[in-house]
Amino acid sequence: MQKKVLTFGEIMLRLSPPYFKRFTQANSFDVTYGGGEANVAVSLSNFGIPVDYVTRLPNNDIGNACIRYLQQFGINTTKIIRGGERIGIYFLETGASARSSKVIYDRAHSALSNAQPNMFIWDDLFEDVNWFHWSGITPAISPNLAEICLEAIKVAKDKGITISCDLNYRSKLWNYGKQPSEVIPNLVNYCDYVIGNEEDADKVLGIKATDTDITSGNIDPEKYLYVAKEMQKRYPNLKSIAITLRGSISASYNTWAGVLYDGKKLYVSSHYDITHIVDRVGAGDSFAAGLIYGFHTFNDDYQKILNFAVAASCLKHTVFGDFNLVSIEEVEKIMEGNVSGRVSR
Repeated sequence: MQKKVLTFGEIMLRLSPPYFKRFTQANSFDVTYGGGEANVAVSLSNFGIPVDYVTRLPNNDIGNACIRYLQQFGINTTKIIRGGERIGIYFLETGASARSSKVIYDRAHSALSNAQPNMFIWDDLFEDVNWFHWSGITPAISPNLAEICLEAIKVAKDKGITISCDLNYRSKLWNYGKQPSEVIPNLVNYCDYVIGNEEDADKVLGIKATDTDITSGNIDPEKYLYVAKEMQKRYPNLKSIAITLRGSISASYNTWAGVLYDGKKLYVSSHYDITHIVDRVGAGDSFAAGLIYGFHTFNDDYQKILNFAVAASCLKHTVFGDFNLVSIEEVEKIMEGNVSGRVSR
């Protein structure tokens, strides 16, 4: 049987006012679903990688609708646990030009946040799995989930499963008495690959790139060599470290690039100017999925792995919703420099 990737985390109902409206203007919402680890799962499935998604959803019509939504993208949902009171919700007000996007969470007492460790039998869940992906969002939700996440990581490590982590710092989630620096480093100790951005490395691991200004739109990738080397020094099990580089000129115009460090060399991607952003939510998740796909497909060609991940996540900015609904062929066109946007006939 072909080996699979397994991702673990919370998926939420996403409600967004249409047409760049503000919350105070909205009399309807666009409805979809999203969440970091689910976003990764969908991208991988689009790229032909078999993927299992593990979460906990309420046993009601909304939980059923969410599962059906995932199934249409080829995700194996048979390992999802049912129970709890509700699905988490997040409200997204999409920014434009000088107005930033805004997120409001409504996820207290969600089915996954109230989950208990004995609900997840990781020996069974990891059957036929060769890669496990988690993110820093999951242990931020509740102390129970921090414990569950650690248990999953330890079982995966004992089974020889490759483990990747997206640090994914979310300041609004760490509210149960512990700081990420007290929780995440112990989890990272077991990982093979770590993904993050300049804020993640600083807020979660206390490692900061010097002389950087993300608001200028001009980011020097070489500044992040120190961050990667310091991560490698602190966490010697890491095989590689990837960092996304976003320059925020406005809510509608960002620059986008990435670096990948293999312990010896810093690989630098192409640099993209992304204007007229449709939806940037999930870009980091699409980058993570691109890397996982690359490591499954391109062996040790680190430059190609990085270029694929950055091109895939560049395209995500053009797709509404959390999921990066693009094909391998579309990513390859971007890698080749085809960014004209001409109609494909």
